[in-house]
Amino acid sequence: MILLFGIRGQLGRELLLAAAEANGAIDGPAKSEFDIADPAAVGEAMAQFRPDLVINAAAFTDVDRAESEPEAAWRANATGPRVIAEAAARADVPLIHLSTDYVFDGARAGPYCEDDPVAPISIYGQGKAAGEMAVRRASARHLILRTAWLYSRHGRNFAKTVIRLAAERDELRIVADQFGSPTAAADLARAIVGVAPRLLEPDATHGTFHLAGEGVASWFDFAERIVDERAKITGDRPGVTPIVTADYPTAARRRQNSALDCTRFADAFGTRLGPWQDSVGPVVAAILSAEAVA
Repeated sequence: MILLFGIRGQLGRELLLAAAEANGAIDGPAKSEFDIADPAAVGEAMAQFRPDLVINAAAFTDVDRAESEPEAAWRANATGPRVIAEAAARADVPLIHLSTDYVFDGARAGPYCEDDPVAPISIYGQGKAAGEMAVRRASARHLILRTAWLYSRHGRNFAKTVIRLAAERDELRIVADQFGSPTAAADLARAIVGVAPRLLEPDATHGTFHLAGEGVASWFDFAERIVDERAKITGDRPGVTPIVTADYPTAARRRQNSALDCTRFADAFGTRLGPWQDSVGPVVAAILSAEAVA
């Protein structure tokens, strides 16, 4: 049985669906106010669910709001992972912890590898980097998965924002000088559920890995793909105009490059996520379908 923290988030929801497809047992605290930094609450969840494996997909993910709410961001992204890792270690069960490309500063010329220096430039990234370190210290049986540019039919994300704006505007102005690895949450969830049983084996692989959509895109590239896929369904398409980072100021500093090299994960587990372009269409269709029903 898998205990999932962050069950209400976009990845958490996709993990539930992926586990159901694989006939796997996964559950977790469903309260929106559940505090993963509360040792008593986490301990009660461990006692209630008696898991064979724990997944932490809970986080404070509003990158800009983290700049004005650093204590809340740190509690969710640094303290919470430590509490969960310590509880998993006491129960002697493995932990899969989700992290992010934001632990890097974005100065590298090509995709980041796992051994590249961590140098976060935002409150969000600093908290996530601290969370990684806490997990490594607390639990030897850990799998830290850094992902990037997550999107899905659930919650708030770039794809849903672009689709909303495409319905409201004739032109979208999108940053074209920041590059990363768009990742469909459904693809990531299926991969996690697929490798989870291997963490229960005596010779299980542990450590830090990157797992994101294959290939590199700018936010402009990503938006154009979303708009194109939406147009196939709706018949209308606004223009998409490239802009530079300076034209779109944000509270948190953004990185020029946050692409992730996922070779190590593929070598260790024999699994890759597909090219990022291939997953945009199905997610756009799912978002539009959900909007039509709402």
